[in-house]
Amino acid sequence: MKSFLKYTLATIVGVIIVNFILLLIGFAIIGTLSKLGEQVVDVKENSILRIQLNNAIPDRSSNNPFSDFSLFSFKPGISLGLNDILKNIEKASRDPRIQGIYLDLTDIQSNFGGLATTEEIREALKDFKKSGKFIYSYANMGYSQKSYYLATVADSIFVNPETPLMLMGMGGTTFFYKDMLDKIGIKVDIVKVGKYKSAVEPFTQTEMSASNREQIEVYLHSLWGTLLQGISNTRSISVDSLNSLADQVEFRSPLEEKAYGLFDGVLYEDQVLALLKEKCGRKEKDKLNFIKLSEYRKASPSSTKFVKEKIAIIYASGEILFEQTEKTIGPELAETIRKAREDQNVKAIVLRVNSPGGSALTSDIIWREVSLATQVKPVIVSMGNVAASGGYYISCAADTIVADPTTLTGSIGIYGQFFSGEKLIKDKMGITSSVVKTNEHSDFGGGYPLPLPISNRPLTPYEKNVLQKYIEKGYETFLNRVAQGRHMTRDEVHEIAQGRVWTGKDAVKVGLVDVLGGLDDAIQIAAQKTKVSDYRIVEYPTEKDFMQELLNSFSASIKTNILKNELGDYYETFRQLQNTLNMPEGLITRIPYDIDIN
Repeated sequence: MKSFLKYTLATIVGVIIVNFILLLIGFAIIGTLSKLGEQVVDVKENSILRIQLNNAIPDRSSNNPFSDFSLFSFKPGISLGLNDILKNIEKASRDPRIQGIYLDLTDIQSNFGGLATTEEIREALKDFKKSGKFIYSYANMGYSQKSYYLATVADSIFVNPETPLMLMGMGGTTFFYKDMLDKIGIKVDIVKVGKYKSAVEPFTQTEMSASNREQIEVYLHSLWGTLLQGISNTRSISVDSLNSLADQVEFRSPLEEKAYGLFDGVLYEDQVLALLKEKCGRKEKDKLNFIKLSEYRKASPSSTKFVKEKIAIIYASGEILFEQTEKTIGPELAETIRKAREDQNVKAIVLRVNSPGGSALTSDIIWREVSLATQVKPVIVSMGNVAASGGYYISCAADTIVADPTTLTGSIGIYGQFFSGEKLIKDKMGITSSVVKTNEHSDFGGGYPLPLPISNRPLTPYEKNVLQKYIEKGYETFLNRVAQGRHMTRDEVHEIAQGRVWTGKDAVKVGLVDVLGGLDDAIQIAAQKTKVSDYRIVEYPTEKDFMQELLNSFSASIKTNILKNELGDYYETFRQLQNTLNMPEGLITRIPYDIDIN
């Protein structure tokens, strides 16, 4: 007994000591990262700004050093937001120490997989060129279609001799799970409004509906057309020639592609660096003064005077759910908008929306505050890669809606999906049930014996009818919200709604969007409407308590890193299925699918 107590006590003491050491290490890491974050970077004369865009690009940078912390490399990740990328490209255009930009490109990972982020960076680089400074682009590992589109803004595009560019157009595959669900004994009850609202199709059909195919073909051609026109304008290659190259897809050598005008040089990286030295007037033995974008954002700022008047940029990024986090939108965003509305020093609000939608209830709560804000000050919406369904719901009350040509928006519709597994639960798993109730419909929808949103029985015809009426009422509310904000009739909105997805370019034509442009354009419109000549930009929501975000980041990082490591390329498929099963209860206003454009 004495030995047992001795070993138990020793174990407890050991655990306490280990945890204490880990705590000290944790504080040391936090201190180190905090100091790194505070360091001001000195920019040398005759420097070149090196831009690499290999990490995910959210709309807004995070001040939390653990937001992209890798548990496998034990290093903080570097994930610059679009706001800092645009801000620092503009800063570099005015900085006499910066001679030019080196685009070191292979792939671009933008939030929700859209082209709009790339479009906004491309426009910022076009403005940078007005300063007379150079832009060179190089890809050692080859260009994707999206990264090549960005590269075409450069003065010269170079590529490794062994990495051909595959222009092949845009396409995708939708997978259908109906037969699989039938085999394992799961049934799906669907209630929806809108013939284009196709999120439910993978669970109820074995192939794509004609209406869904129609909308996808239309917006893919619009996206591809925008990309080709941009390349054509900067590379002086006709759209027809580019389409011909895409139709005759093959592995051409980079030298052949150079002959078509796609590249200016087929070189190894050392040869490109030699050209950069020549461009900067440096000798062969001299080193180039590269400064990374992540470092340049910490470069000593020019002195600025304090200005009381503000334009607030409020970021609405992620799915619309029931809690506000770094990656989701919750009802708390309504409170943020209210505070900006009540702040007398905030002269205008720019609501930056990058969301595929989600909960209809949360969307309506946020819509209400946007609507109230428009009554006292200008509210401008800037749409990112995706501002669809619930993302459009929270946008429609704004004074002006600005979208990139490649923004995916619209998807004005509502649906609900309910999984039941009577055969799986009863026949295959042997789980039976008994019901006790006080009223006729007290067991509405059945019960959930598994740790999954799968009921033990399908909806009855009465229950499905009740839900269908609920969905239709929600759709009518959505239509009226849009009609009110866009100064249209209910029928005019219904004609272009029904769950249909539009690109920003086409959304202007049908009246869902006012102006084509990016975040900077939205800020300029807001500034014009404020009628104040001097203002400063403030960004909301304010970031949450550091220690709480630290704990959340670690737990999320552990799960995500382990899953990515184990599932590899299948991680995205897993994530999409997980999102489908964990959809918010009630009405859902969400774009039907996740888009990934390469």
